Amino acid sequence: MSKRCIPIALALFLTPPLISCVATTEPRFVVDDQSYQSQGKNERINFIVLHYTAEDEPTSLELLTTKNVSAHYLIPSTDNNKIYHLVPDNERAWHAGSGGFAGRTVLNDTSIGIEIVNDGIQFPYRGSLKSQNLAYHPTEHFVDFKEIQVRKIAQLVTDLTKRYDITPKNIIGHSDMAPSRKIDPGAKFPWERLYKEYGIGAWYDEVDKQQFMNQQAFEQQSIVDIKQALRDYGYKINNIEEWDKPSRNVIYAFQLHFRPDNLNAKMDLETYAILRALNKKYKNKY
Repeated sequence: MSKRCIPIALALFLTPPLISCVATTEPRFVVDDQSYQSQGKNERINFIVLHYTAEDEPTSLELLTTKNVSAHYLIPSTDNNKIYHLVPDNERAWHAGSGGFAGRTVLNDTSIGIEIVNDGIQFPYRGSLKSQNLAYHPTEHFVDFKEIQVRKIAQLVTDLTKRYDITPKNIIGHSDMAPSRKIDPGAKFPWERLYKEYGIGAWYDEVDKQQFMNQQAFEQQSIVDIKQALRDYGYKINNIEEWDKPSRNVIYAFQLHFRPDNLNAKMDLETYAILRALNKKYKNKY
């Protein structure tokens, strides 16, 4: 080969084939979401879980926006028209943690978390379980929610309930799903008022409660039967034939929600009657 031909051959070797520069002509396929729709489906969001922050507003905002904990919404304590939307509804917030309700054990995946700026337990009582040898905080230890917060909660939860078709039983407190870890939103959260004034959440009918206020019938119920009634409503509870500490935690959580004025963590007649009244009203309604 002549010297003159070497550069030409080298150039041909270094030049990439033209075929590699030609754009592919694969057709774009159409994703058709109009012609057919499956009936076997439901909303990803099935629960609303309510919390208190146990911190002031600046600290609550810092924790919920810069740490490994989050919530979809924050109800501030300041007297303004703000409700902070911190995590998009279609994304997963880290607010619920371990626990369970209504047969679900990973509620972060299926819930909207709403944090409310509230101290939770009044500062003088925060160490009282140890210092006063108490098993549980009584009602008077908890902090009231502000009126404007109640109205914001009512508006937000009403909107979310309609948007995602959330059933009354699935509007719960953090304590309902994690009774051995959490006590928020606490005894001062206005569950009864939200139900009666705004139609939010679940509440028993007084006539049904009175029907079950029968001491003799109550005494005939075994612990296993009553635990099953708690399970039927949605609470996660063990099958031990005694009211051990984890079981009493569930009773306390139930009372925080449905009998906050008389917290004793004991399955007494009134607590039992409320439970039976709730199961009568909301049987199989998840």
